[in-house]
Amino acid sequence: MADRITAVVAGPDERGLGEELAALGVEITRIDGLVTRAKLDAAGIADADLFVLTDVEEATGIPVAKELNPDVRIVTYASRSLPEFVATVADIAVDPDLLGPETVAEELLADDDAADAESDDAESDDESEP
Repeated sequence: MADRITAVVAGPDERGLGEELAALGVEITRIDGLVTRAKLDAAGIADADLFVLTDVEEATGIPVAKELNPDVRIVTYASRSLPEFVATVADIAVDPDLLGPETVAEELLADDDAADAESDDAESDDESEP
């Protein structure tokens, strides 16, 4: 990973997913309360790698986050299901009763490492062609 991974965590993080990500080197910015466009902007969503939502009541923030950063990976970490209107926009939905925050954090970073490796392989393939 060339650059540091960044994540915006919105909602109460009672299970500590934000802390687990931070322990693995992820730069965390938090949003408390309503997830608004202004708060997403202030939190740096435009440059974030991950948007972690722990409160499905704030699911309206998902399409706003995607609008501000189409490449951000949307992760919901909540016991309740996402509303239908955003369920297809989220990249990953995890029930904290099924997977602990340590496992989720490790898997999110493992996915990012794999994407970086694929990107590096594609670049080296491009460079090796005459």
